[in-house]
Amino acid sequence: MGCLFSKTNKDKDPDLPEPPQPPPPDPRLPLTARQRFNIIKSWKGISRAIEPTGVNMFVKLFENHSELITLFTKFRQLRTRDEQAESLELAEHATMVMNSIDEGIKAMDNVDFFFGLLHQIGASHRKIPGFKKEYFWKIEHPFLEAVRLTLGDRYTDNMDNIYRITIKFLIETVVRGYELAESKEPNDNEKKAINSEEGNSSSKMDKGS
Repeated sequence: MGCLFSKTNKDKDPDLPEPPQPPPPDPRLPLTARQRFNIIKSWKGISRAIEPTGVNMFVKLFENHSELITLFTKFRQLRTRDEQAESLELAEHATMVMNSIDEGIKAMDNVDFFFGLLHQIGASHRKIPGFKKEYFWKIEHPFLEAVRLTLGDRYTDNMDNIYRITIKFLIETVVRGYELAESKEPNDNEKKAINSEEGNSSSKMDKGS
């Protein structure tokens, strides 16, 4: 005996509107809707292990590019893999970077916010003495390796492809933010002109006093 309130397809109310189709993915995103769904689902496993994933990422970074550790004043003295893996200062910084990546991945539903967020992160690196925009790309492979270690068997060939697309897109956007900030800074000629004007103003003030 069927439920009193159940309906067959024949009983479907013709006046009820069809459910709306999900909006198409923003064309500025390099991921399909399915890939976007997959990485959000997969990323939950990373979110639960943000700190160890970040530490593994930085240990691998310094293993491949030992010269970059000099950019980090809080732990530039750490030379061995064990020292780096056990450092509270490195863990704190690694967690901060992973949280930024976490924000970026979760913000891809709102692309304008995503660009604003990552452009701001890129621009902030203009303040780091000795930092070059090429350094952003050196985190790509350490990130993929750290994610692979954390996810284990869940890191399939399909997810590898999705993570590669995603981290490339994130880095490209951060680099763009760095470049935008760089373009707004005065060049050498403008700096000389500013210094010259300041010098002339000082001379006039001295003469008037």
